[in-house]
Amino acid sequence: MLKSHLRIALALFVAVLLNASPLLAMSVDEGSVQKARETASVKPTPEMVMQKVNEGAALIAKEGPAAFAKFKGYDSPFIYAGTYIWIHSGDDGTMLMHPMKPKLEGRNVLPLKDKKGKLLFVEFNRVALEKGSGWVDYWWPKPGQKQPSQKVSYVKLAEFGGKKYVVGSGVYDITLAEIQTAMK
Repeated sequence: MLKSHLRIALALFVAVLLNASPLLAMSVDEGSVQKARETASVKPTPEMVMQKVNEGAALIAKEGPAAFAKFKGYDSPFIYAGTYIWIHSGDDGTMLMHPMKPKLEGRNVLPLKDKKGKLLFVEFNRVALEKGSGWVDYWWPKPGQKQPSQKVSYVKLAEFGGKKYVVGSGVYDITLAEIQTAMK
């Protein structure tokens, strides 16, 4: 009798999976990229980037890694104006959450260099750990593209459970000097 019920349950589970296959086939990466593309008509401002990073850092300080899923996918409020938030460890440089490139998750990103040789994650950590927050300029591909573009990111330190998290988000096609002038 129990085997019969298990077979029925398994059959129902498989039927649900087959009917939901388009949803299962859409990876977080695809949903995140789609959201970034659909919101790209809004040009992000430095103030907008800072606000989103501050909100993200507050969420991480409150919920820790349990909040990571809230930063990914089509419904995330942290994918906005054609850009997104990522989170990496301020302790050891491990990428913890990247909605556009989930293959980076679990990897040490400190050795990553931009097109011009800048160790961007080393710089993100330096700014976040020494100053608490700040801006860093570098070259990085826009969502869905392979060629790097100029990008300036705002990073902020968040702490939860004795661990340090660097929460960051950036804006393309604006220079660090333009941001510094706008912020005065």
